[in-house]
Parts: sequence; C-alpha cells; structure tokens
Amino acid sequence: MTEPATAASPRLSPRAVLLLEFALAMGGFGIGTGEFTIMGLMPNVAQGLGITEPQVGHVISAYALGVVVGAPLLAILGSRLPRRHLLLLLMGFFALGNLASALAPDYHTLLAFRFITGLPHGAYFGVATLVAASMVPPHKRAQAVSRVLAGLTIAMLIGNPAATWLGQWLSWRYAFALVAAIALLTVALVAIFLPLNRDEPRNDPMRELRAFNRKPVWLALAISSIGFAGMFCVFSYLAPTLLEVTQVSPGWIPLGLAAFGLGGIIGNLAGGWLFDRLQFKAVAWLLLWSTAVLLVFPLATHSLWTVLPALFAVGTMVALSPALQTHLMDVAADAQTLAAASNHAAFNVANALGPWLGGLAITAGFGWTSTGYIGAAMAVCGLAIFFWAWTSQPATANAAVSAKP
Repeated sequence: MTEPATAASPRLSPRAVLLLEFALAMGGFGIGTGEFTIMGLMPNVAQGLGITEPQVGHVISAYALGVVVGAPLLAILGSRLPRRHLLLLLMGFFALGNLASALAPDYHTLLAFRFITGLPHGAYFGVATLVAASMVPPHKRAQAVSRVLAGLTIAMLIGNPAATWLGQWLSWRYAFALVAAIALLTVALVAIFLPLNRDEPRNDPMRELRAFNRKPVWLALAISSIGFAGMFCVFSYLAPTLLEVTQVSPGWIPLGLAAFGLGGIIGNLAGGWLFDRLQFKAVAWLLLWSTAVLLVFPLATHSLWTVLPALFAVGTMVALSPALQTHLMDVAADAQTLAAASNHAAFNVANALGPWLGGLAITAGFGWTSTGYIGAAMAVCGLAIFFWAWTSQPATANAAVSAKP
C-alpha cells in the first residue's frame, strides 16, 4: 500500500501537535453540531416552518448533497493554497452559511442555505485529517485521524443535545447561530495553532484527478456511501421515533442524542485503534457489527430503558469513519487531498440516502422503526462492496495486511 506523503510537515513539539489537534477537532465539533442538530429539532423545525417531518428530512439531505458537491470541488479549487489558508477560508464560509440558515424565512430558503452550508464540510475534514496524519509516525495515523474526528463525535454527545435543548427552549434558529459562533472560534484557533508552512508542496489538480480515478478509491467511497447509510437512516428520525414509538416527552430527546453521541465517541476511538491493527479487514468487522445493531434497534424502541442502549450501539457505527478515512490515504496515491475530502462526500451520500430511504418507508406506512431494517440492509450491501474491494486487491497486499499484529 502507498503511504501518504508527509514530507515538509512543520516540526512541532508534542504540546503544539496536541493544541493543533484540538483546534482542528473544534472545527469538527462545529460541523457535527451543525449537521446533526436539525435531527433533534425535526419536530420544532416542522412546526416553525409549517412543513412535515419528512420535508425536514429533505433539508437534512440538502446539506448532505452540499457536502457531496463541495468536497471534491473545493478540494480541487483549493489544492494550490497552503493548507492553513484553506482551512481558514472553509471554516469562515461554514460560519456564514449557518448564520444564513438561522435567518432563513421559509422552507425553500432553508433548503438552499443548508445546501450552501454543506459545501465546505468535506474539504475541511479532508484537509484537517491530512494535516493531523502528517504530524505523527505512519503507524499512528489512524489514531491521529480519530482524534481530529473526535470533535465530530463529541458534538453528538454534547453539542447536539445542547443545541437541541437551546432550540427547544428558544427557537431552532438559535441552534444554527450557536454553530456559527463555534465556527468563528475555530477560525481563531487554527490561525493561532497552525503555522504557515511555506515549504509545503502544492498539489497539481490534474495529477490528483488522474490518481483519484482508480478502482480501489471508488470502492472505498462506495463502502462509505452505502454501508454508512443505515446509521443516518436511524439517526435522522430519532426524535419522532422517541416521541411516537417510545412515547417519551420532548425533554428526553437530548438524552437520546447524548446516548448516541457517547456511542460515537467510543466507536471513533475504537475504529482508529482497530484499523491500526487489522488495516482494511477492520472495515468488514465493523460492517458486521453495524448490521447486528441495526437489526436489534427496532426491537428496542418500545421502552426508554432499552432504546437508550440501542442508540448507544448505533452510535458506535461511527467507527467506520476513521477506518475508511485512513484506508483511503493508503490507496489514494497522489490524490491525497481529493480522496480525503471525497470520503466525507461519500459519508454524506449516506447522510442523504439514509433519510431519503427512511422517509419513503415511513410515508409508505411501514412505521418509524422500519429505519432499522432498512439500515441493516444497507450495511449488508456495504459488506458486499467490501468483499469486492478485498478480492480486487493484489494478493501481496492482502498478505501484508494479514501479517500485521
């Protein structure tokens, strides 16, 4: 496998690397809070704009489609910029998008603003994880990536419940205003802790495009797009499921989000640890686990004391994120920036696909819990794509992976 280039990385002390990882993770915290808060506030947004909850699912999908479009586009357009400058521009744009979302007067305007807000998401995570991986030895890359992505999972534990509570107390618009403030804080932290590296090699967009158009890259992205959709299928309709099936009061929704977020934190750390030991094989085990927890979820929704552990288990599916992100670094060759950004585009294909399929099933009368069964089917499809990718690898690559401790 090809190791990602780490040449010309600035020499920072361990303390400086830790502070930089914190700054980058703060951006992930803001993005995670902004992306997922609307799921906890689905009933509030529906009531406030006079629309249905499946229509709010379309707002979620609009953001995800913005990520899909923006990740490769902005990665290519920004490839000649220093990574420090690119990160500052992307997070500043994200702050403006969330402020506009907070001020959206109607449904169609909100759809447009959420699409625009999603544009910098994937490119930010792609560049941030490459910066983090370049600061550590090769055998610790996945754990460095997982520490940056920890901001996203901490958002699920703290940011989303807090923003949901704020949105229930005041208005869903204040939740997006809070995200804009977090994004501006990230701009300040990155400006302080990430030095400008004038010797950093500039990427050639055409060279990245040629290196990107390879079967292992596309199969890895397909696993992200299909295999991860089940988690978003369940998570997108978490609030109405708790209200309609578990029959709890709205005050329990932040607790459900926190249970999911705690599972996300554990899963994120476990995914990086597992990939550093099993390499690509870790993805198969994680997809098997995902299938199991999604099949159990519908059975656990009728009681608060069973749905909370089930939500924790669904949250652990986040383990796929650092594993697939690092695998893409291994197979992307000279398309490091484009592949790293496109992985988040693929995750947001899943974020668009999951709510869309779940909405179809719910509208067709299959009930809120049908999201678990649809999600499990998507995880099985992801597993099938994994085996296609595994059998397509050179035999020497598989042998090398199997020999790792």
